[in-house]
Amino acid sequence: MPVFRLDDRLVFPPVHLAEDGLLALGGDLRPERLLLAYTQGIFPWYAENLPILWHSPDPRMIMTTRDLVVQKSLKKTIRRRPYELKMDTAFGQVLEGCASVPRPGQNGTWLIPEMVDAYTKLHEIGFAHSIETWEGDKLVGGLYGVSLGAAFFGESMFAHAPDASKVAYVACVRQLDAWNIGLVDCQVHTEHLERFGAYEIPRLRYIELLKIALDEPTKRGRWELEIDPVAFAGSGGAVTSSA
Repeated sequence: MPVFRLDDRLVFPPVHLAEDGLLALGGDLRPERLLLAYTQGIFPWYAENLPILWHSPDPRMIMTTRDLVVQKSLKKTIRRRPYELKMDTAFGQVLEGCASVPRPGQNGTWLIPEMVDAYTKLHEIGFAHSIETWEGDKLVGGLYGVSLGAAFFGESMFAHAPDASKVAYVACVRQLDAWNIGLVDCQVHTEHLERFGAYEIPRLRYIELLKIALDEPTKRGRWELEIDPVAFAGSGGAVTSSA
């Protein structure tokens, strides 16, 4: 199957034409194209000195917020309240953290400057969000992703302290569940996310679930954490006033 070359038009080829997950190259990273890509089950992933590469893997790694698994040891960590949790207060720093963390089997980072700029623009217009773990005034972990309808497209996470990204992830999923944002796109398989309850499904099934999620309104704008930092360690995220 061919890999399609994009031009200035805001259009993507059908995702079933993706070969080994790679669908197209070229185009640009303006917010309109990025948002269109996510609504069609497509995301950019490439490195420096390469054209923009657009992917739609099959199978697709997802999880539903209701199926989150929190290991006992992590529950104990959360109940100790080792970190302060915030949302959307340090989006740029979270991107920097994600870009700087070495990844097994990867040289360099896919979060090159043009990708950072693109997701920063999505954040500025209310579609991209971060959740952060803090020790005092020091950012020690976090993650970011894109939200549309009842779907959250997880992009990357990092940790500079024990369990910092794991605590952020659990809090994020519990908060999404409280907001009825039930579908979490994890893109491709990792053992790390599998331990949290993520699993693979056929791409066609993912597209079906995505269409349902996109029928719901988007929670656009700055997010604030509304769940209790200890309650989210359990089976349900108790909603309280923002910390």
